[in-house]
Amino acid sequence: MGALEEGRFEGELAAAENGGAGGLGELELELGGSEPEAADCGSGSDAAAVEEAVRALLLGLGEDHEREGLRRTPHRVAKAFREGTRGYRQKVKDIVQGALFPEAGIPNGTGYAGGTGGLVIVRDIDLFSYCELCLLPFSVQCHVGYVPSANRVVGLSKLSRVADIFAKRLQDPHRLANEVCAALHSSIKPAGVAVSLQCWHIPFPENLRSSKLGMQGWVKISSSSCSGVFEEKNSSFWNDFSTILKFRGINTEKGNINCLALQPWCPLSSLEVPYSNGHSMKNTVNGKIPSKLGVTYSSMVSAVSSILLSLGEDPIRKELVGTPHRYVHWLMNFKASANPEMKLDGYNLDKLWSNHKNGEVFSNGHTTIIRSALNMPFCSQCEHHLLPFYGVVHIGYFDEQSGSGIDRARLQSLVHFYGCKLQVQERLTKQIAEAVYSIFSKGVIVVVEANHICMISRGIEKVRSSTATIAVLGQFSSDSAAKALFLETISSTSGG
Repeated sequence: MGALEEGRFEGELAAAENGGAGGLGELELELGGSEPEAADCGSGSDAAAVEEAVRALLLGLGEDHEREGLRRTPHRVAKAFREGTRGYRQKVKDIVQGALFPEAGIPNGTGYAGGTGGLVIVRDIDLFSYCELCLLPFSVQCHVGYVPSANRVVGLSKLSRVADIFAKRLQDPHRLANEVCAALHSSIKPAGVAVSLQCWHIPFPENLRSSKLGMQGWVKISSSSCSGVFEEKNSSFWNDFSTILKFRGINTEKGNINCLALQPWCPLSSLEVPYSNGHSMKNTVNGKIPSKLGVTYSSMVSAVSSILLSLGEDPIRKELVGTPHRYVHWLMNFKASANPEMKLDGYNLDKLWSNHKNGEVFSNGHTTIIRSALNMPFCSQCEHHLLPFYGVVHIGYFDEQSGSGIDRARLQSLVHFYGCKLQVQERLTKQIAEAVYSIFSKGVIVVVEANHICMISRGIEKVRSSTATIAVLGQFSSDSAAKALFLETISSTSGG
C-alpha cells in the first residue's frame, strides 16, 4: 500500500470518530480517546479491593483462604475478572487503524466483488463474555459479515478482534450483537455490516448434574444485528449472509433475539432480589434468597458489589441491580459443609441392592465381579478461579460379595457430596475412589471427565477442551486386563 493511500484511510477513520454512521452514534466513543476509562483492576488499590472481596466470599463459603490451594485464589480471580473485562480498556481505533487496505471492485453495472460490494464473512469466531445478570461466563459463537465500499477492505483478523473487545465486558447477547455491528460500521465505513451470534449460558448446578459433557442443558439464544444494505427490505446481501451460515447448519434471523430455549436467557434472572446491592434482603426460599444466611450473605453481596466498582462498573446500574445477589446465590451451591452427614462406613450393607446387574462386567481369568456405575453427572466449583467445572464420573470396583453392591443412587449421592464444594478435579477423583475403597477394598477405579470453565473462558480459551483424571486402588493397579476392560466399557457406553 502506498503511503498516500494508507494516510487517506487512516484520515477517514479519524473522521468516523467525530461523525460515524447515522443512527449509530452511541458507539462512537468506542473509536477514539474520549471514552471514559474503566478502572484497571490489575493495578494498585483496585486489584487489592478485588482480592479482599474474594477473601470475604471464601469466608462466607466456610473456607479458609490461607489454606493450601486457596492462598492465591483471590489473585487468580482478580486476574480472571481483569482478563474478562479488558474490553473496557480497549478501543476499536487501535485495532482497525492501519488495517484498511485498497482493493479494486468490479466496474459499475457488471456486478459486485472485492472492495466494492463483495460480501465478506468470517464465521465461527469463538468468544466468551460475562453475563451482566450473574457474573458467570457465557460462550459465544460469532459470525460477522460486511460489504466493502470505496475500494477498500479491512484485515480479516480485525473483525474477530473488534468482536472480542465487546465480548470482554459485562454483556447480554442482544447488546453484544448491536455493539459489534455499530462499531464496525462506524470504524470501517462499509456499505453494511451483519452480525449473528449463538450464545450458551451455563444452567443451574442441578441441571448440569443431570447432563453429560459438552453444553447439553445449557440455555441457548441466538441474536443478530445489521446495518446499511443488510437492513434493506428483501436485501439480497442479508439473504446471502444467512444462506452461507446455513452451510454450517446455522439458522439466523434478522433483528430481534431468538430464544431457542424455554428458559430465560440467564437462568438466575428468575431469582428474586432486592432493589439495592449489599444492604437489604428478601426472606425467601426455593431458588430465592434464604434469610437464615443473614449477615454472612449480606457481606458476600457487598463484596461482589465492590468487585463491580473495582471493574469500573456501577452496581446500581439497572442491568446490574441484583447481580451481586445472583452471583452469591450461585456460589452458595458450593458452600463447605461443616458437619458432613455422608459417611460410607455408616452405610448399612444389608440394605444394599442384591443381584444388581446394571453395569456389571467380568474380568477375564477372574471369578470376582467387577461392578460399575457409569456416566454419573456432577457439577463442582474450581477452587483456583471460583468457576464451575462439570462432567461425568465412572466408578468400577471388585465385588467378592455374591449378589451385593452399592446401588447407583448411593454412588450418585457420594459424587454429589464430594463435588458440591470448592474442588480440583484431581482431588475429587481421589476422594471418590478412597470412599468406595473403604468398603470394597479389593480394588477400585474412578474416571472423571470434565469441562472446566476456567480453561475455556480465560487464558488460553480452549473452547472444546475437556480433562480426564483416573484414580486406581487395590487390584486395579496391578491387573491391567481388568483396568482395560473397565475403560473399554466406558468407551462403548460413551459412543467414543
